[in-house]
Amino acid sequence: MIIAKNIRKQYGDLEVLKGIDLTINKGEIVSIIGASGAGKTTLLQILGTLDKMKPHPESSLVINNTAVEKLSEKELAKFRNHHIGFIFQFHQLLPEFTAIENVCIPAYIQNTDKTTAEQRAKELLDFLGLKNRYHHKPNELSGGEQQRVAVARALMNKPAIIFADEPSGNLDSESAENLHNLFFKLRDEFGQTFVIVTHNKELANMADRTIEMRDGNIVK
Repeated sequence: MIIAKNIRKQYGDLEVLKGIDLTINKGEIVSIIGASGAGKTTLLQILGTLDKMKPHPESSLVINNTAVEKLSEKELAKFRNHHIGFIFQFHQLLPEFTAIENVCIPAYIQNTDKTTAEQRAKELLDFLGLKNRYHHKPNELSGGEQQRVAVARALMNKPAIIFADEPSGNLDSESAENLHNLFFKLRDEFGQTFVIVTHNKELANMADRTIEMRDGNIVK
């Protein structure tokens, strides 16, 4: 699913990633842990194609059998929309849109017609226990409900892999536990691969595999 070799990133004189090698298998739930500044989010953003690694002849990133570093910006945006979903700590829902409208956005980018997109969005919202929240705007939803809408949006285009950056960091303990259990239910139901950056020990321990980072390197 993901084969990353010699992933490096530098900001000025600061080397944030120092040659990461990483393989993630299809259907695997992997957590990435480490202290602040270890390079976790930078690695996640590069793996998710939101950022680019430092060019190097021995560096490569293959996702779903595609060498993404060789894609043009337009090709990369299309690839991202088709194959990758994102869940962030702060749900990033658009406040002026309803739950169903927020969920439909990735499908509209893919030029899916409105009827098809809304049907898919309703199926996801129903699955996530939000059947009565279709037409509620984010400020009318609880924190846990907002995050489930964000999960539905991430799943909209049936991505092969979902990247999550501190997905439960802004939730109370009960909502966080529900979200963590949801990830495993989604993997079992839809076969998605999850890569999750987290400080939450419970979530990290639930994962199939935990990767620890320190000072831009993988140490475990």
